[in-house]
Amino acid sequence: MTVSMTEAAAKHVSQFLEKRGKGIGLRVGVKTSGCSGMAYKLEFADVLEPDDQVFDSHGIKVIVDPKSLVYIDGTQLDYTREGIQEGFKFNNPNEKDHCGCGKSFSV
Repeated sequence: MTVSMTEAAAKHVSQFLEKRGKGIGLRVGVKTSGCSGMAYKLEFADVLEPDDQVFDSHGIKVIVDPKSLVYIDGTQLDYTREGIQEGFKFNNPNEKDHCGCGKSFSV
């Protein structure tokens, strides 16, 4: 089981952690939300929980709780810029469908 980041995503997270002045990595997970059932959530992590799974990706710790890992195993997080749009993109091989606005997904 693994969750990873592209080099572009790791660089972006590294810059944010540096500006923030603290943090051990990026917490990636899912929550129940949206019209397709689940939504991704991202937040900076300052501590590890006992059951957290930790993956190193380009020098950045990607931290995932066990309940979320079931839904995002194999996911690669990318950071893209397309025109004036920029942000994180989840390449999740488990995703079966997603809503039209791109805010939620189902597995």
